[in-house]
Amino acid sequence: MNYQLIALGLLTGTLTGAFFALFDVPIPAPPELPGLMGIVGIYLGYKLVQAANISIDLLDSIGL
Repeated sequence: MNYQLIALGLLTGTLTGAFFALFDVPIPAPPELPGLMGIVGIYLGYKLVQAANISIDLLDSIGL
């Protein structure tokens, strides 16, 4: 895990959030904790499927 990229991502997000707040623009993310947890859940589900090494070729399954 690259902690430098994690820190850079957090810094970028923080600066972007500050920019939106400074100019009183609504953030393009869920403003409530349940919405934020939904995004975390999507990420965790993605990582779980990757860890289980499961994938489905969608185009192959529909015959393309």
